[in-house]
Amino acid sequence: MKPTDPTPSAAEPALGFDNTYARELGGLYAAWQPAQVPAPVLLRFNHALADELGWPADVLAGPAGADWFGGKRLLPGAEPLAQAYAGHQFGGYSPQLGDGRALLLGEVMDRHDQRRDVAFKGSGRTPFSRGGDGKAALGPVLREYLIGEAMHALGIPTTRALAAVATGESVRREAGALPGAVLTRVAASHLRVGTFQWASASADPDLLRRLADYSIARHDPELSGQPGRYLGLLEAVGKRQAALVARWMGVGFIHGVMNTDNMTISGETIDYGPCAFMDAYDPATVFSSIDRNGRYAYGNQPHMARWNLARLAEALLPLMVQTPDAEDQVQAAIAEATAVIDAFPGWYQAAWLGVMRAKLGLEGEEAGDEALAQDWLALLAEQSADFTLSFRRLADVADHPPPQEAASALGLAPGGAWADWWARWMRRTGLADAPRPALAATLRAVNPRFVPRNLRVEEALDAATESGDLAPFERLLAVLQRPFDEQPDAAAYAEPPAPAQMAGYRTFCGT
Repeated sequence: MKPTDPTPSAAEPALGFDNTYARELGGLYAAWQPAQVPAPVLLRFNHALADELGWPADVLAGPAGADWFGGKRLLPGAEPLAQAYAGHQFGGYSPQLGDGRALLLGEVMDRHDQRRDVAFKGSGRTPFSRGGDGKAALGPVLREYLIGEAMHALGIPTTRALAAVATGESVRREAGALPGAVLTRVAASHLRVGTFQWASASADPDLLRRLADYSIARHDPELSGQPGRYLGLLEAVGKRQAALVARWMGVGFIHGVMNTDNMTISGETIDYGPCAFMDAYDPATVFSSIDRNGRYAYGNQPHMARWNLARLAEALLPLMVQTPDAEDQVQAAIAEATAVIDAFPGWYQAAWLGVMRAKLGLEGEEAGDEALAQDWLALLAEQSADFTLSFRRLADVADHPPPQEAASALGLAPGGAWADWWARWMRRTGLADAPRPALAATLRAVNPRFVPRNLRVEEALDAATESGDLAPFERLLAVLQRPFDEQPDAAAYAEPPAPAQMAGYRTFCGT
């Protein structure tokens, strides 16, 4: 049944929807409609994001908001479609994935003249559902809303939630019947490595070329029309992903499902299914219930980003060769693409070191900075120290107390390699020579006090799904939107759980 779509009236806002994806990329989508839902209720609306889009928040969050963002009525000007893409999932190739429970409603130009996608998630079956129901449960919808806003507040590129709607129906999952919901997501685009894999596998050179040129025009316009633009696109995506993953590593974020269909061309974080934040520092940390071998563990994320980049290179390779049967051209293109893939570790390392220099309060660049950062992390790992609080507490010792006192303030044991590291850090920051009154504030500005602690996230989601109580969710969201502030009244949200509280903790995909 098609959603009610009355003739636009004065009560319906002009949202300025466009859909270049539909116009330019035939063969990469199926026009589709969201499923009807019985009793939609608007649970959360992101007024600040709506303002960024230039949309009238008060109108959209008003009486019609539940119908619009639940899919019962089409948003004025929306032309929904399900995008097609393939992807490697945990290393295995799936030739047909696509939006099995999502719909791209259209695109808008925001207040900064940036094109943004607006899409549903959990809006029902599509031609790509592969036997699934196409629905979403309330818990995963609220998780994506919460984590996306937390990442945005941390300054990390991310898709964001515009609205969360309860549908009034239940969805069946392994845990039983759960309340259903629809998320409205905003992104720089939903182009993925998997989109290119689909186009490349189609054996239609024109489709692949149209996709690549569309991506360049949207995300790397300086490359448009250039002879080496497809290699340039590969390099640009690699650099964006290197910077993104370095930022993840800086806050202890574990994506959990870095499949190629979840790696965006724009360099935004997408898909917050089994994601989590690390408490005690351990590079082998993994939470996802479906990641049984730790493929996407915290410490593996840079390597998997490079692996995904190699899959993009394979998809783009036909465009880098003017004469497909010219072996010399093929080999030259392979060599050029390989050089980009091989450059990725250097891009990542430079981005990561920049993140670490900021988090440790190191001004400028010195040869020993990487060793200082790695030795600090080794101390945290050796003592199972909390990742977030250990960095945050560096601000508390910026007035250079004695080594034992400093260790105590940081929650670390003073023995072992501590004294040596402390002396090196004191010299590198200049604290050994003179006080730096501004250092504490500098450190607090880059090291968050609050991240989405897994225990707190689960408490908020359980309250919402089990009793319909959104107050814990709202309280946690408010705290996470100010991650660098002290917020004394929210001190409990900064504390890590006792190890026994989260023993065996697992996150789930939500499908």
